[in-house]
Amino acid sequence: MRAKSMSALVATAVLGTACAAAAQEEPPRTTGAGDPRVVRTETGAVRGTVTGEHRIFNGIPYAAPPVGELRWSSPRPAARWTGTRDATRPGARCPQVGADYAKVTSDEEDCLFLNVTVPRAPRTGRPVMVWIHGDGALGSGDLTDVRRLATRGDVVVVTINYRLGVFGGFGYPGLAGSGTYGLQDQQAALGWVRRNAAAFGGDPRNVTVFGVSWGAMSIGGHLTSPGAKGLFDRAVMQSGETMMDMLPGSMGEGVPGRPDYAWLPTAQVEEMGRYAAGKLGCSDLRCLRALPVRTVLEVPQIMNMFQSYAYGNETLPRSPSAELRAGRGHPVPVISGATRDEHRIFVAMTHDLAGKPVTAASYRELLRGAFGADAAKVAAEYPPRRYGSPSLAWAAVVTDRMWARATFEQNRLLAARAPVYAYRFADRRAPMFLPLGTDFPFGAYHAGDLPYLFPERNVTLSPAQRRLSDQMTAYWTGFARTGDPNGAGLPRWERFDAAARVPHTQSLEPDAVGPVDYAAGHNLGFWPPPFAGHRAPVTGRP
Repeated sequence: MRAKSMSALVATAVLGTACAAAAQEEPPRTTGAGDPRVVRTETGAVRGTVTGEHRIFNGIPYAAPPVGELRWSSPRPAARWTGTRDATRPGARCPQVGADYAKVTSDEEDCLFLNVTVPRAPRTGRPVMVWIHGDGALGSGDLTDVRRLATRGDVVVVTINYRLGVFGGFGYPGLAGSGTYGLQDQQAALGWVRRNAAAFGGDPRNVTVFGVSWGAMSIGGHLTSPGAKGLFDRAVMQSGETMMDMLPGSMGEGVPGRPDYAWLPTAQVEEMGRYAAGKLGCSDLRCLRALPVRTVLEVPQIMNMFQSYAYGNETLPRSPSAELRAGRGHPVPVISGATRDEHRIFVAMTHDLAGKPVTAASYRELLRGAFGADAAKVAAEYPPRRYGSPSLAWAAVVTDRMWARATFEQNRLLAARAPVYAYRFADRRAPMFLPLGTDFPFGAYHAGDLPYLFPERNVTLSPAQRRLSDQMTAYWTGFARTGDPNGAGLPRWERFDAAARVPHTQSLEPDAVGPVDYAAGHNLGFWPPPFAGHRAPVTGRP
């Protein structure tokens, strides 16, 4: 259970981009091949939109509506339809609350839709990239503008909706699939892509799944889930939490620590479900399934307490972090990395923007809460004067200990079985695209790399940042094409070699793309590395 979603900012960040991406349809220029707006899928024909550069197909159902008795059930196949289905508008977003965690923004459960964007020029065999949006309780696939990525990289891009929060992660005693429905939805969408990609000119044998934050964490689950085996060929994990523990107080005052941030035992999730049922006035599944969506969403904290997926079940037999430490999982090439200043935005949201910036005294309290008797040692290693303020010192502590340590471990473990290309997004002047009116120095913040892959409304990149955007787009789509991000005109990106004295990590920074010593840059020699069979204590004592 958590007070706030760690990655809500990611989904919030992309709100409005789909509106900004409204496309002007051109009259169809048909040839002997027929109407380019129409594609036949396994369940029926769809009619999308054709623009000067793209063909776009929105709101395609990939699974049956999870309503009634199918609420909290594994996804079922979508029904066939006759005629041609309109695919010019996105389907409904999955039930969620607003970015302020109070306003209900959707009460529609018929939400398992995906969207396909294809370059206009007719061609077959294009690589396919499937985007899993961030946050486990907020967002939808249509909120990400993937048109530039599709055209510059000459790839097919699919974005998906999946069940969120209590609808995607709910557990209850005796309920099959407890705590994994959102993850199962993503696998159902990936299966749909394998079966239907060719109809849109994609290569069904070349599918890359990519995601940020909670989306990247979900990919960590797919890398170890039996149900995801064979559903994708490569993966890109941006600022994911697969291997992360959570320090006490790191996500807000009074928020306890957790040894496995992203995953919970099924029994614990089911006990949480029993508690939630009582809050909702129900004592059985029949009652719970009959509740209106709005009733569920309006009970405080119910939505967000079920973001973590459960393990100890058919979908996730064991914790993905434990599976990767044991050397198991699906060996596919991976791009994996994080931002230089991951935790600054969370410190800003929980402290400075809340009117209670970290002071010298509260910094000492935060360190005591997180590290106990070793707080003084951490304080000496991270003095506020070095970082400019106690808030930035605390952000550096959590970035290094919680984010960078987990990312480095993830890269090391994955590289033992398949090629890994590690990166650090390091543009400390990355534009802030959230509505945060403040002069807080966010630096290279969590999800700050998104505008470099997907255009954001009200964001203008400098010429140097635009060049970095072009490079990142070429790296990501080149990797999707061949499993190697390198290409003509790009700075060389070497594979991550865990046995090297300094494993290669590519720094992504305007006009400064190249190798960086990630471990030294995040002071990982100071923090104890996790290892197989060992779970570092949540206090993270150095």
